[in-house]
Amino acid sequence: VFSAPAGTTGSGGAEAVQLMQGASALCESAVLFAGREEFLRLLTEPHMEQLHGILIINKPGGMSSAQCVARIKRMGQKKIGHAGTLDPMATGVLIVLLGHATKLSGYLLEGGEKRYEGVARLGFVTDTWDADGQVLEERPVPFSGSEAARTLEDAVRREVTAWLDVTEQPVPPYSAAKHQGQPLYRLARAGKEVPEKRKAIHVSHAELQWVKLPDVRFRVACSSGSYIRSLAHSLGMRLGCGAMLTELTRLYSHPFGLDAAWSLDAVLAEPEALPGKVLPLSAALPDWPVYTVNPVEEAAQRNGKTLLHRPEFGEFRVGRRALMVSAAGDPLALVEACEQDGRPVWAMLRGLFAPSTL
Repeated sequence: VFSAPAGTTGSGGAEAVQLMQGASALCESAVLFAGREEFLRLLTEPHMEQLHGILIINKPGGMSSAQCVARIKRMGQKKIGHAGTLDPMATGVLIVLLGHATKLSGYLLEGGEKRYEGVARLGFVTDTWDADGQVLEERPVPFSGSEAARTLEDAVRREVTAWLDVTEQPVPPYSAAKHQGQPLYRLARAGKEVPEKRKAIHVSHAELQWVKLPDVRFRVACSSGSYIRSLAHSLGMRLGCGAMLTELTRLYSHPFGLDAAWSLDAVLAEPEALPGKVLPLSAALPDWPVYTVNPVEEAAQRNGKTLLHRPEFGEFRVGRRALMVSAAGDPLALVEACEQDGRPVWAMLRGLFAPSTL
């Protein structure tokens, strides 16, 4: 891979040759270990400064949310995460958090509504409750046009509408929900007994779009953390024929819709354009007011101290939350209004600055 410059002589030249031979051997080992394509990618992949903000991706099907984020991480974004996992089969809105925005995750998911469009196929029961799993049972479904089919279609309409009354649902056995510190999917894959878990949910909208047996297309709006696979599975159980989820698109994840999303391919194809696709932290918290602090208050914030309320911060109401920024517009902290020793103050919930700047 490397060769010594022509005319290299003496002990210095010998050392240079040894170094080059060592580097060549190291590169050859790397190629053997990682594969030629991966090695070349590591040499040529773009490296840029860490960005701080929100990137909305239209996740493609066939990869996990973590795999999607890993592709972006290779663009020099070492500090990265996401809010709201999508199953590998699913497509749609995935909120990617870059840099300081990773600290927003818990607040993004608080009370945030999500909207989906999906297809359930009747007549199948799988271990994962979707089409990616192993089929455990097949049950007959009447052909469209028959009297039995019309009866089933009427039942589907009733049951989808009944989702509006659902207040809790069973957690799929193949999920990241944990039992005694272990994700349920690990227990399931190991053939161990998976305890039945249930979680509270809220469905604000349920719409049956069409029925073309054995398939059923629907739209649903629900609370963060709801399992659409579980809704499909429960639909099949109530109908008595079983059902598995075959398609799922997340249309909206508060506060972002598909109209704000970039395709993963488009992001990866133009690394130099990534900064222009990243939204500011404030975009993720549209209901939080943004207040600018003065230099003295900024220094206090950077030391984790509370700030005294002043009229410029708007209405003071205990429990009210806000985003504090510096005079330069840099995010400093998420804060909450409270009373301290009888005084109205803003207490820090989460600092948004790098520790090295303290």
